[in-house]
Amino acid sequence: MKFSEMPYTRPDLEEIKKSANETLEKIHSAATAEEQIAAYLAYEAENKEISTNFSVAYVRHSIDTRDEFYKKENDYLDEISPALQEISQKIELALLNSPFRPQLEERLGKLLFQNLEISIRCMKPEIMELMQEENKLTSEYQRLYASAAVEWEGETIPLPKLGPFLQSPDRAVRKAACETKARWFDEHQKELDELYDKLVKNRTAQGKAMGYENYVPLGYDRLGRNCWGPKECAAFRAQIASDMVPVVARVKKDQAKRIGVEAMKLYDDALMFPDGNADPQGTPDDILAAGRKMYHELSAETKEFIDFLYDGELLDVLSKEGKAPGGYCTDFPAYQAPFIFSNFNGTSGDVDVLTHEAGHAFAFYRAARKGYLSALMSPTMEGCETHSMSMEFLTAPWHELFFGPVTRKYEIGHCESSLIFIPYGCMVDEFQHRMYENPELTPAQRNEVWLELEKKYRPWIDFDNLPFYSRGAGWQQQLHIYMYPFYYIDYCMAQTMAFQFWLTSLENREEAWKKYLAFVDQGGTRTFEELVEGAEMKLPYAPGCIKEIGEKISKWIDANPL
Repeated sequence: MKFSEMPYTRPDLEEIKKSANETLEKIHSAATAEEQIAAYLAYEAENKEISTNFSVAYVRHSIDTRDEFYKKENDYLDEISPALQEISQKIELALLNSPFRPQLEERLGKLLFQNLEISIRCMKPEIMELMQEENKLTSEYQRLYASAAVEWEGETIPLPKLGPFLQSPDRAVRKAACETKARWFDEHQKELDELYDKLVKNRTAQGKAMGYENYVPLGYDRLGRNCWGPKECAAFRAQIASDMVPVVARVKKDQAKRIGVEAMKLYDDALMFPDGNADPQGTPDDILAAGRKMYHELSAETKEFIDFLYDGELLDVLSKEGKAPGGYCTDFPAYQAPFIFSNFNGTSGDVDVLTHEAGHAFAFYRAARKGYLSALMSPTMEGCETHSMSMEFLTAPWHELFFGPVTRKYEIGHCESSLIFIPYGCMVDEFQHRMYENPELTPAQRNEVWLELEKKYRPWIDFDNLPFYSRGAGWQQQLHIYMYPFYYIDYCMAQTMAFQFWLTSLENREEAWKKYLAFVDQGGTRTFEELVEGAEMKLPYAPGCIKEIGEKISKWIDANPL
C-alpha cells in the first residue's frame, strides 16, 4: 500500500484498555503456556495496528507541522502514550510473573524477558503526568525548531536551506551564514533555555520517582541497553579522547592546509575542499533514480527492498516550509513498511539519506519478514545505527552515480567527516551525563560545561567571537539533547562498527556484505555484544579497538590523496 493511501484512525484509549484487560484475564486464567502465548500474540497483532496509526500521524505531522488536524493528533498521541506504556507494562508483568515462564522463555526467547525486565523499570503510574509533560515539551521544541526561518539574500528561507551556504568555498559567505544561523538561536535564547531547564527537571523528577539518584539510569533503561552501561560508555569516550582526537586533529590540520586557511574557524569546519565540498550531480529526481540503480546492483536483497520503498511512496525528502527539521526512519508495522523522512538541501547529505536512512529502512524491511516479535524486531540503538552507518560505506562502489567527477573528493570527505563526527558525538554524550548528574546547573553554567568539553574533544575549534557559539550554547542546535537523551553515543559506537565493515570490504567486499547481512537479519534477537561477536568484529569499548581503527584509517588517508 502506498503511503498516501494509508488510512489513519485515532487510537481509542478506552477500547485499548478494554482489550488489554481481556488479554490480561486470558494470561492470568491460562492453564498452559500455549494459552498465554496465544493471548500475547493476539495482543501484539493489535499493537501493530496501534503503532501504525501512531507512525502515520507522526509522519504526516512532521511533513507539515502547520497541518492543524495532525498537529492535534500528534498532541493527543503524546498525551495518551504514557497510558499505553502503562497498559503494556501490565502485560509485561503478567508474562514476567507467569508460572510458565521457563516454557515462555524457551518459546519466545530469553532476551525478550531480559528486555521486558528493563522495560518494567522505565515507568510506573506515578510518573505518568511527568511523562505527558515531557512529551509536550519535546513537541514544543520540535515545533519551535521547525518554525525557524531566516533572512538570506533578500528572502526568507527555512533554516535547513542555509546548509549549502555554510559549506560555501567563499569564506565570507560561510561566516555570514554561520552568523545568520546563530542569530536565530540567540533571538530564541530564552525559550530554548527554559525548555531545556524544564526537561532536565522533569526527567530528574522521573528518575527520582523510579528510585534512582538522577535520570541517568532511567535514560539508559529507556534505550533498552541490555549489555553495557555508563562504565563501558565512559571507557569508550576515554578511548576516543586519547586515541581518536589526535587522529582527527591531524585531519583538521590537513583540512586547513587544503582549504588555504592559516587557522581554522568554526565557519571553516564544514568545508573540506577549497573549491567546495563534493555535491551531488543532478536534481533530486536524479539522486533518487541513482539510488534505485545502486540498490538494484548492490544485491538481490536490496533490489527487492528499494522497489518496495519507491513504489510505495515510502519517503519524503524535499525541504519545504513548515516541515520538521532533520531526518529519520520510522515504520508502519501493519504493512511491514519502513518510511524515510529527510530534508534535501543540495549537499552530500542528500546522498547520505539514501544510504544512512535506507540502512535503517532495509534492516526493518528484512526483520519484518522474519516473523520476529515486535519487541525483538530491532536491536538496541547502537545496533540500529550500525545498520545505517555501515550502509553508507558498503555502497561506496556506486557513489560515482551520485558524484561523477567529484567522487574521489566525496569519498575522502565522507571518511574524514565520519572520523570528525565521533569526538563531537562523545562531547554530546558527556554533556548530557553532566547535565543529568547536576540538574541544578543554570543555563550559563551549562554553557560553561559545553565550552569545557569543546576543549577536550574539539581543541581545534575557534569560535572567532561568533554569537551563540562563543557563549557555549552550540549544544542547543542538537535536537537529540532535547528530544532523545543519551541516544547520541549510539551513533559513535556504530561509526566504529561501520569503519570495521568498511575496512573489511576493502579486502573482500563479498565477505563484508555477507557479515553485514547476517548482522542485519538477526534483528533484535541478540544483544549488541552478541551481534558484534557474530560478525567477528571488535566491541567499540574493547581495549585497543579505537587505536587500531584510527591507525588503519590514517593509512588509508595517506594512501588515497585527492
